[in-house]
Amino acid sequence: MPDNRKRLPARFYESANGRAPVREFLLDLASADRVTIGKDIAKAEFGWPIGMPSCRTMGAGLFEIRSNLSDGKIGRVLFGIADGSMVLLHGFIKKTQATPKADLDLARKRLKEVE
Repeated sequence: MPDNRKRLPARFYESANGRAPVREFLLDLASADRVTIGKDIAKAEFGWPIGMPSCRTMGAGLFEIRSNLSDGKIGRVLFGIADGSMVLLHGFIKKTQATPKADLDLARKRLKEVE
């Protein structure tokens, strides 16, 4: 019988004022794109640790979920690991080949808050 337990359950980062930026990012996307990112997150939850092409380490405790979305868009969700769970820190649509420093810095700042 297959093991259906999550190895690394996901949870949303919440700011001090209760906002969940990744949840807000997902709700702004088209339904099909939300489903795609959700499946990619689930793949990491159940299969952790996983590597490319689904997940990539970004250094300093950060990882990214890599999603190919509709209309050629590329979605990324940056996460860290804290208290045995995947904390979804920051989501964005990637527009350049390199991940923008501002996006990485924001995710690192949020990770420090939850560690």
